Formats: sequence, structure tokens, C-alpha cells
Amino acid sequence: MGDDLLSGKRILIVDDEQDVLDTLEQLLTMCEVVQAAAFEKAKELLETQYFDIAILDIMGVDGYQLLSIANERNVLGVMLTAHALSADNVMKSYKEGAAAYLPKAEISKIVVFLNDVLQAQQEGKHLWSRWYGRLSSFFDRKFGENWKEQDKDFLEKYKNWY
Repeated sequence: MGDDLLSGKRILIVDDEQDVLDTLEQLLTMCEVVQAAAFEKAKELLETQYFDIAILDIMGVDGYQLLSIANERNVLGVMLTAHALSADNVMKSYKEGAAAYLPKAEISKIVVFLNDVLQAQQEGKHLWSRWYGRLSSFFDRKFGENWKEQDKDFLEKYKNWY
């Protein structure tokens, strides 16, 4: 599959750590990438420009507020986090309409994850359907195998993804 689905996409990347922004830009060379290191700048960009995808840090830039704006503008919001890595944040991201929830520890695979989201969208599948296959073992190791059972609604929807 390669990066064909991502080719030419306009992506907003938002993180308060410049090295994360630089890494994402290096990994997403097939895209037109716009960086924002603060909430206000990201909010302004989301409200005035077109983006296919917004990659949002949760901590430091109020990622959930930005996700709400992205959703209103029909921009796929992808949560990328290190400090907010928890089962609660996975579920919150899902419920608030994120297209994916990714750990920064897996940032090197961002092209694969974004292609998964775009392919699921193209095929009319749930955007999180491939996320399960790629990252379920990562989250099971981090949170324990029963982490999904904390929220019955999440668990029921989750069962339909695979």
C-alpha cells in the first residue's frame, strides 16, 4: 500500500515539543504539513484553512478542544500522546470523535496508522477497525488485558471492529 493514500494530503500537526513536530514532518514527506506548537495557533489554522487530518497532542495544547474544532470542520483528528497514555484517554478519544489514538512510542509508524484510517474511511469501515489489529497488544501490555472492560459501551463497540 505504501503512502499512496497519504500522498498530497494536507496535515496539521500540533504539539508543544518541537522535536515531535520535526519528526512528524520528516515522516510525512508525501504530505503538505503545517505545524503549530500552541493551542491558539492550531485553533486559528483549523478555523481558517482546509486540512484532511489533524494530528493532535493531548497535553500541552488542549488536544481535546482542538479535536472538537476538527470534528466541526470535518477534519480527521488523530490523537498522539505520551503523557496522556491511559485507558481512560483511549476511551475519551474514541467518544469525542478521534479517528485514532496513537502512542508517541509508536510515532515511527505514523504513515502506516494514517493510511489505516484513510483506508477504513475509503472502505466505509469504522475508523478504529485497523487500530485494534495494530495496537491492541501494545495497549494490553500497557494497561492490562482487561482495560477495555472498564467501559461496557466502549467494549461493545470495540467487539465490532475486528
